[in-house]
Amino acid sequence: VQLQASGGGLVQAGGSLRLSCAASGRIFSSLIMGWFRQAPGKEREFVAAISQSGGYPKYGDAVQGRFTISRDNAKNTVYLQMNSLKPEDTAVYYCAAEFSSYINAVKIQRHEYSYWGQGTQVTVSS
Repeated sequence: VQLQASGGGLVQAGGSLRLSCAASGRIFSSLIMGWFRQAPGKEREFVAAISQSGGYPKYGDAVQGRFTISRDNAKNTVYLQMNSLKPEDTAVYYCAAEFSSYINAVKIQRHEYSYWGQGTQVTVSS
């Protein structure tokens, strides 16, 4: 599985961005998808995850109510809509994927994911 994240950039506080992550292969609908982020000097943290069907989204406490994860299985793509951005959202954002035999499973731990994209930088200015 190869993942390609895009959509990062520079935005002012209060603004919005939408990240995309395209996956290779025909097995996208079998993958749990997640977003993580890593700020300089900090550990990589969970942002959001979504089950194979697109239901059961989960969010980290820091982004709950501001970010929305979604997926389009026909396009092999997962999205992260980020609204009301804050300077503390500044980080490199990574998409991640993992297979699961459980329908509607969601994974929120970094070590649960085997496949990672290259990351896309999001910078929020104050």
